[in-house]
Amino acid sequence: MIPKQITLKNFLSYREASLDFSGLHVVCIAGQNGAGKSSLLEAIGWALWGQSRVASDDDVIHQGAMEARVAFVFQQGDHQYRVMRSRHRQQGATLEFQVQTDQGYRSLTQRSIRATQQLIGHHLKLDYDTFINSAYLRQGGADDLMMKRPSERKAVLARLLKLDRYDVLAERAREQARQAKAEVDLRRQALAGFTATLADYETTLASQTQLEADLQALDRDLADTQAHIQHHQTQAQAHQDRQQQQQIYRQQRDHLLALQQQTQSALAQAEADAHRCQSTIAEAAVILAGVEALAALEAEEHALGQRLQEAQTWQQQLEQVTADYQAQAQALQTRQQKIQSQLEAVLAQRQELADTLNQTENVKAACDQLAVAKARLKHLDALQLQVGPLRQRQQQLQAQLQRQETRLQTRLEEAQSALDQGHQAQAQQPPLEVSAQAVEQTLSYLEQRQVYQDQVRDKGLERRSFVAMLQAKQRDCETQMAEIAQKLSMLGQPDALCPLCDRPLDGPHRSLVTDRQRHQQQDLQDQIWVIREQLAASEREIQVLRQEYRAVEAELALYGPVFHRQGQIDAQRASQISTQQRLRELETECVQLRQSLQERTFAPDLQAELGQIEHTLHQLAYDDRDHALARGQVNRLRWADLKQHDLTQAQQRQRRLREQQRQLEQALVDIDSQQAELDQGAMAEEIQVLQARLQPLKADLARYHGVRQALGEAQGWHRRQQDLAQARQQWPLIEQRCAELRRQQHDQQQTLAQITAQIEQGQPPTPAHDSTDLDRLTQRLATLQQKRDYLLAQVGALAQVQHHQAALQAQIDQQQQDLALAQQRQQVYQELALAFGRKGIQAAIIENLLPQLEAEANHLLGRLSHHQLHLRFVTQRASKGRHGKRIETLDILIADAQGTRPYETYSGGEAFRINFALRLALARILAQRSGLALQLLIIDEGFGSQDPQGCDQLIAAINVIAADFACILAVTHIPHLREAFPTRLDITKTVQGSQIALSV
Repeated sequence: MIPKQITLKNFLSYREASLDFSGLHVVCIAGQNGAGKSSLLEAIGWALWGQSRVASDDDVIHQGAMEARVAFVFQQGDHQYRVMRSRHRQQGATLEFQVQTDQGYRSLTQRSIRATQQLIGHHLKLDYDTFINSAYLRQGGADDLMMKRPSERKAVLARLLKLDRYDVLAERAREQARQAKAEVDLRRQALAGFTATLADYETTLASQTQLEADLQALDRDLADTQAHIQHHQTQAQAHQDRQQQQQIYRQQRDHLLALQQQTQSALAQAEADAHRCQSTIAEAAVILAGVEALAALEAEEHALGQRLQEAQTWQQQLEQVTADYQAQAQALQTRQQKIQSQLEAVLAQRQELADTLNQTENVKAACDQLAVAKARLKHLDALQLQVGPLRQRQQQLQAQLQRQETRLQTRLEEAQSALDQGHQAQAQQPPLEVSAQAVEQTLSYLEQRQVYQDQVRDKGLERRSFVAMLQAKQRDCETQMAEIAQKLSMLGQPDALCPLCDRPLDGPHRSLVTDRQRHQQQDLQDQIWVIREQLAASEREIQVLRQEYRAVEAELALYGPVFHRQGQIDAQRASQISTQQRLRELETECVQLRQSLQERTFAPDLQAELGQIEHTLHQLAYDDRDHALARGQVNRLRWADLKQHDLTQAQQRQRRLREQQRQLEQALVDIDSQQAELDQGAMAEEIQVLQARLQPLKADLARYHGVRQALGEAQGWHRRQQDLAQARQQWPLIEQRCAELRRQQHDQQQTLAQITAQIEQGQPPTPAHDSTDLDRLTQRLATLQQKRDYLLAQVGALAQVQHHQAALQAQIDQQQQDLALAQQRQQVYQELALAFGRKGIQAAIIENLLPQLEAEANHLLGRLSHHQLHLRFVTQRASKGRHGKRIETLDILIADAQGTRPYETYSGGEAFRINFALRLALARILAQRSGLALQLLIIDEGFGSQDPQGCDQLIAAINVIAADFACILAVTHIPHLREAFPTRLDITKTVQGSQIALSV
């Protein structure tokens, strides 16, 4: 991954910032603590993986903002990608992933954030944990790999090396092994069932003749029973038919009674309707008289309504004309008031302008003085533009020369101090050759004994596996014996069933099954005795191996101290060589530094440039005080420009106001003439005519209201007239309905009498047929049918037995072949699961990587510490138990001139050099592997714990490995280290958030 560009908005301490990585190789990110250096790097991890150092997801949003957004462009292989991630306080997060094409960026975003994140990880081939444990030495987390437990270190290396695919293969192999084991168990059970079934075939076939005779006798008994049942069913059917006929007669009688009641109700309703019609017809004369009076009132109301409608039309015309007249008069009055107000305002403005125009002479004199002052100020401004950059460059050169002198003086003191300490340390170093030879001989002997101990341990593990297999086999035999004992106990009962087919046992069959079970029980007992003898022999052999292992373990107890001594000697040797070389370099450097400081020959270009700048400033003769006086005079006279502008505008406004006053006075004269024309026009005459027409119609309005009231009271005669017409129309129909209902009532009474007579004349019901015999015969028929079905099934089963007996032996042979193949497949997959597991090929890959990682880390660590520090990976160590068994581990041993010490006892500077060397070594190795290429290295706050010499060594180490990485970012807050990098990013924190400035 090569970074190309990053854009931040409201992310942590940044409001808006952007950085283009194009052309940047080794970059120093400098700034004060809290300025936002680490936040810039955290933005890369947050954009790619959505993870950062904050506790809550919303904490990445800048304080006071609602949304944080980061866009990161990077190159992976031959493609360039862009990731845009945002977080809103109320709406959650969004993630977009794009790839650059010839037509621009094309979206690769999936349907969900999780799917898009998986796609980004697929293209990066790197997750967040691997990133921060290899290429990113994050602030406060540079020692994560050193502080992790051995198992966690292996997990980190496994992820970097993509060994998780072997876990998948191991799990698939274990699953296949479990399936093969299940298949073996199933085939064993099936084979046992086939064998038992084949043994039972001969006994089953012997009972075929007896079954056929029993079936014939059962068929005869079944026919007799069916004949008796049919006779009883015929008698029961005749009795049921007679009962059904009587039930039908009763239902008909009940139905006629209900119809008779309905007819009686309908007849009563029809007679009531006939009485109501007669009453209405008798009032016909009164109803007709009321209808005639109502018609007269309606005619009078219509005539009066027409006249009032005409009067209403005239009234509307009068109101419309009056409203128009008043609107025109009001508009003229409003316009007159508005123009009068405008005229008064114009007069007031002319008076104000007259006061301003009286100051014309004073303003003209001040403008002439201002022109002279501006010319003087322009000349001084031109000199200032020339002097400003020269003075700024003069200060920069003086500061650079001071820094150069301070740096040389500091370096001279450091070199002299280191030279003195080196001579003292070299004088105190003891001879190491004799001790090194003795330690190497002891280690060679102990390593041979360690190989022998591994052979003894492997032999012991083999015997233990054999014992475990024997114990499992013994438990299986004991379980089978318990099952056989239970079967024998069941066979001892009189009504016992066959344990194989669950059928009742006769005498010979019971004896055969019992003898077979006892024979199997004896075979199992013999197997158990053999297993116990093998277990006893194996336990004795294991005891001998344990004693031998303890003896070798006692000898190997010296391995740790001897190895520790060897590390001390190697470190001391390397330290002596490095110290001598370093002392010679320091002596030469001290001589050169003293000469440069005494003769002041350092930075000759800067000193020459400073002298030229001072000469130029003397020739220009620029004085800041004269410039300030000229600027003050211009500011004091600037009011003249403003006043001149005001006078010009006042003269223009005076002319406009004079013309506006003339127009307003003419408008007032026009409004007076329009008001006189409105008072004498046609609209006033029309109002008088309409008022004269409406005066006689006021009396007709009172008469109209009286007629309307009388008309409302007489409206009921129309309804009574409709009732009369309806009564005359319905009277014949109601009479006809009453006659039909009386006739229907008479017919129903006759039919009811006939049905009642039939019910009374019917024969008395016959006694119920006895159903006890029929139920008994039915039960007997069902029992015989079940017996017959059972016998038919037995006969069919015997026929199938004869057919299958020949094929069963072939199935047994096939099952035996399949069982052998399944057992072989189970063994193969078990071996594959062990090979792909953590202790198989994965451990081998890590162990092959560790020597290369150790050599690379020691190479870098030697350069960083002048060969004072040395590290070593240990993959096995003795357990803390009494037997001293060796266990798998991944420990990192650190040694210096005083010997091997725990990591926690080293100083902060030494610890960081160790971590830095290990991280760089891991990054370089990963970059060389085809599976994962790391092209970005980030060092966050690694220089604060180093002394000046250690910082110089770290910078030199960064320059050495720079060719292996496309981009290296180093973060520091130490000012003098900023100058050691050719390219710098200065981070400053302002009220608008953190800001980025690039310096090359």
